[in-house]
Amino acid sequence: MLALTSLSRDLLRSLRDHLRPLVAYHLFFTLLASSLLLPAVAWSLTSLVGRFGRTVISGAELLDLLLSPAGVLWLLAATGLTFLVLYLQQAGMILVAARPRDRHVRLAFEALWWSLHRLPALAGLVVIQVGTHLLLILPVALTLVWLHGALLGGLDPYYVQRVRPPALWQFLALGLPLVAAWAWLAACLYVRWILALPLVALEALSPRRALLHSARLTHGKRRPIAVITLALLALILILPILVTLAFDWLITPLLWWLPERNAVLIPATLAYLTAYVLVTLAITFVGIAANALLSTCLYLRLTHRQARPAPPPADAHPGRLAWMVELGVVLFALWQAWLIVNSFTLQDEVTVIAHRGSSLDAPENTLPAIHRALDDGADMVEIDVRLTLDNQVVVYHDSSLQRLTGDSRRIGELERETLANVDIGSWFGDPFVGETIPGLDEALAAVRGRSGLMIDLKTDPAREQALVDAVVDELRQEQAARYRCLADRVTGTAKMIGAKPICGNPDITAEIRLATTSPSLARMIDTRYPELRVTLLAQLILPGSLERRGLDALGLRHNRIDEQEVNLAKRYGYELHAWTTNNRSRMSQLIDMGVDAIITDRPALLAELIAERRELGDGALLLIKLHNWLRQ
Repeated sequence: MLALTSLSRDLLRSLRDHLRPLVAYHLFFTLLASSLLLPAVAWSLTSLVGRFGRTVISGAELLDLLLSPAGVLWLLAATGLTFLVLYLQQAGMILVAARPRDRHVRLAFEALWWSLHRLPALAGLVVIQVGTHLLLILPVALTLVWLHGALLGGLDPYYVQRVRPPALWQFLALGLPLVAAWAWLAACLYVRWILALPLVALEALSPRRALLHSARLTHGKRRPIAVITLALLALILILPILVTLAFDWLITPLLWWLPERNAVLIPATLAYLTAYVLVTLAITFVGIAANALLSTCLYLRLTHRQARPAPPPADAHPGRLAWMVELGVVLFALWQAWLIVNSFTLQDEVTVIAHRGSSLDAPENTLPAIHRALDDGADMVEIDVRLTLDNQVVVYHDSSLQRLTGDSRRIGELERETLANVDIGSWFGDPFVGETIPGLDEALAAVRGRSGLMIDLKTDPAREQALVDAVVDELRQEQAARYRCLADRVTGTAKMIGAKPICGNPDITAEIRLATTSPSLARMIDTRYPELRVTLLAQLILPGSLERRGLDALGLRHNRIDEQEVNLAKRYGYELHAWTTNNRSRMSQLIDMGVDAIITDRPALLAELIAERRELGDGALLLIKLHNWLRQ
């Protein structure tokens, strides 16, 4: 009765029989959701976050917020509203399939109305089902938080990602079984309650009665239902990947045979993207519809001994409105393709920022790493600075010496003279034995006349302003040194490289950028030293929590950057910096998206990529951008 082959066959037949009304309903619901439901949900959640009065731009801040009473309320609201929209969509499709009519568009409108009419019952179902799953995951989440704090809390996240210390594997070894146990319980509940939604939609049962009845109907049959559900889920997940690969590997290469003239390439690319958008929309629709039809077929088999929904009447006709709706889909795909083509700018200017110097070729934040970054073609060198006990600024990332030296002493508790004798090069390799912690003054002298510096402020509690003031004092001393160098040109005593004196730009603020993860510190710098540019570094941004007006630059993890973030940067007039990526393909994608700077441990690779792209013609570059867009 629940054989995979027969159920799959009936599901496909149901999709074929009810295709046009399902398409119409999907379009009507998508229009309603995009114009009303989703904006209302987003506005409500953003307003709720704004009432917290907290900026959330890091994983730790997000965790702190979510563990607070207000954060729990926000999480519940966000999860509940999201699932309510999904349940509305699925309920409407179930109604379309189970109650055929002779007019497809009329059936779609009726299903939309019926699903909205059942909104209270669907909301109750969401509260029970989703709430139960959240209660199951709560102890797992709290345990994972505790494990992370105990095993990884004292380690730099970048160090953990790059070095993968034993503590990381211990955390995964302890955490993954917990996640697997939760996933098993959640899957069992999902299968047990899989018929609750069609029972609410078709029989108007209360949420509680629908869940109990679903449990009775699926009893003894949950294993085949689980197999069918997992198979459908795997297909839904794999299909978009396969289609993208097919376009990328089979069809995209054909465009390279076209003449490199925009008059030919742009229409061809437009047709290509229109076809891709149509196929993508079709796959999305089929995935959503198949999930709804699966629960419908299971409901009919287990309650009415009916294999699948009855087909529409033989005399059913789509009507002119249905044809217009389907034409609208084609026009929408063409419009989307046009927007995509117009988003492909042929300008490839991006600033190369070396992360802690060339930190894959030399110990991070050392003079050799800085010099290597300059040789590799970096436009700027990013360094981390801290304040010593005697209020000197040194170039170092962590709060203690533990990671690089095994010494547990903290930077803020030691004087610069002591730190100058600490070996932070031996861990990297024999060529760097004896390499010590440089001061900011040494770093400024190293880049003078060759590149700029991004100075990431690593502050200790209650010493934030002291660090900023000390950095500004170092910048003023460097500026004075540059003016003296220019004066020495007259006497011929300026330090030379070849035939050129190394004086640098006396307007040092044009070559220097401060960086911080603290919005309050960024505002303080802007108030006290408005001539300095500041990059606010963020791991993530909780919508509605960050005031974007007045930013000089926003640095985001590269995997958090999308088209929306690029558009926001353009709207509010700040630069967008991506950190930290060392992958050539991802670098190329970020350039195409329009970021202003990329922070990388491999500045030579990024500089080489930019140089290669500058050598390409417009047509070849257009195809490169198309390839990168597909890979996103």
